[in-house]
Amino acid sequence: MKTILCYGDSLTYGANPIPGGPRHAYEDRWPTALEGAVGGKARVIAEGLGGRTTVHDDWFANADRNGARVLPTLLESHSPLDLVIIMLGTNDIKPFHGRSAGEASRGMARLVQIIRGHYAGKMMQAPEIILVSPPPIILGDWADMMDHFGPHEAIAASVNFAREYSRRAEEQQVHFFDAGTVAKTDKADGIHLDPANTRAIGEGLAPLVKQVLSL
Repeated sequence: MKTILCYGDSLTYGANPIPGGPRHAYEDRWPTALEGAVGGKARVIAEGLGGRTTVHDDWFANADRNGARVLPTLLESHSPLDLVIIMLGTNDIKPFHGRSAGEASRGMARLVQIIRGHYAGKMMQAPEIILVSPPPIILGDWADMMDHFGPHEAIAASVNFAREYSRRAEEQQVHFFDAGTVAKTDKADGIHLDPANTRAIGEGLAPLVKQVLSL
């Protein structure tokens, strides 16, 4: 039985695009959909935190949102792992981080290096890695959420996720998947996904995961 860690932000957590709406049901989160789509041949661990970035601190929250700092602890607690799927970057392009899709992609590359370094230090083979570019942001109806992201700049940056992440994946010799090819953000807030689009990411990833893990 293979083990997969899905490392992400609110899109992996299953955040509702409707203001004040409940977290998506367990069966509607993409890691759950992925586990079902691979026919029970892998255990899928969902590790999503709202606001998580690739490598940046966010002092607005009481949870540690720096993905680079938390990742080694999660690798240790969930090992052994056969595959790590990383979908981060949307929070990196918030105005108070001032980041571009290119910089977010370099944060993703740093996470790849952390994973490989962690297992090298333990004299163990590193798991396979898939970098996932998040679906682009759209102009949403929730004004507070749009203001939080600085909509026009963030939208312009987010359409470059796939291009930049593909480059980093090739450089780091890992796998790549563009979630924007199967899922679209919801107009309710312009950032998050409805249940069907959230599930679609897991279902869309399944063929690549089966290939990577020879399932």
